Amino acid sequence: MIFARRSGLPGVDAENPIALTVTGRVSRAVVPDLCAELERALADPRGAALAPGAAVDCDVGGVIRPDLTLVEAVARLGLVARRSGRTLRLRRVPPELRSLLDLVGLADVVRLEEGPEGREERVPDPR
Repeated sequence: MIFARRSGLPGVDAENPIALTVTGRVSRAVVPDLCAELERALADPRGAALAPGAAVDCDVGGVIRPDLTLVEAVARLGLVARRSGRTLRLRRVPPELRSLLDLVGLADVVRLEEGPEGREERVPDPR
């Protein structure tokens, strides 16, 4: 599992300097490291300069086999972002992860981006 903070993520607003990229298989052992990376980014002067309520971008398009461990990571990253007055926005969300987020009720907690146009949407209710 690889995660990194990087700039220049396609479709990321230039005003938002925080972008995490999560790739590979996410294990429970790395979830605290992901949260610590986000906390460091938010404590950085560029992160502290974000307006309250600004989104923290997390690209999850490169994850392998999304599962409940990844959902846990998303939930914890969302909590870290909220504690700093920000929101978590997921980009390039695989359909499997969308379904899991909806199943556990987190689809309304994090923002999801859809498509290359950058539209944001919630996971549709399957009922």
